[in-house]
Amino acid sequence: MKIAVINEVSARDKNPMIVEALENRGFDLFNVGMKSGDDNPSELTYIHTSLMAAILLNLGAVDFVVGGCGTGQGFLIASMQYPCVYTGLIVDPLDAWLYSQINGGNCISLPLNKGFGWAANLNLKIIFDKLFQDEFGAGYPEARKASQKQSRERLQAISNYTHRSMEEILQETDEEILKAIFSYPDFKELVQGEVKDKRLQNFIIGNYL
Repeated sequence: MKIAVINEVSARDKNPMIVEALENRGFDLFNVGMKSGDDNPSELTYIHTSLMAAILLNLGAVDFVVGGCGTGQGFLIASMQYPCVYTGLIVDPLDAWLYSQINGGNCISLPLNKGFGWAANLNLKIIFDKLFQDEFGAGYPEARKASQKQSRERLQAISNYTHRSMEEILQETDEEILKAIFSYPDFKELVQGEVKDKRLQNFIIGNYL
C-alpha cells in the first residue's frame, strides 16, 4: 500500500511522530507536506493539504492519505469537497478500526493539536495498529456487512455525479494555492511519478508543472 502523509502548518511539528508511527509496517510512505523545521516559504493550511490529498488519490499516485489539522475537522470538511475522497475523523483506535471495517475509505483526518497530550505518540501508533489490522471493508457487525458494502458503492456513485472533474476543479483553483502546493518537491515528484490516471497526470504536468 502506498500512503501519503500530508501535514499542514499548525501541526507540522507532529509530522515526525506520524511518520514514526507508520514506519516498519511494510508500506511505501511518502511524506509530502510540511515537516518539522521545514524551510519552504509556502505555508500549507488544510485548504492546501486537502487539495493535495485529492490530487494524489485521483491520480492513483497513492492508495491512502493520512492528513489532519489542529482539530481534524478542517481537513475532514475540506477533503470531502473533492471527488473520490472518503475521509474519516480518527480520534482514537476504536474510530480507526470501525472506519476501516464499516467505511473502508481512503483518507483519514487526525486531530493533531486538540487533545494531543501525554502519550499522544502511543495513541498514534495504536490508531495505525487498528486501522490496518484487518481487511478494509470487512464489515461490522457481520450481519451488516452486505448493507455496508452497498452503502459504500452508492456513496462512490454519488461522489461521481455530485462533483466536477479534477481537471475542472484545478482550472478554477486560485493560482496562489496551486503555486504553494507544487512548490513542495516531494509532492511534485510524486505527482510526476507512477500513477494510474495518466490523462490527469498529463493535464497537471502540462498546465502547472
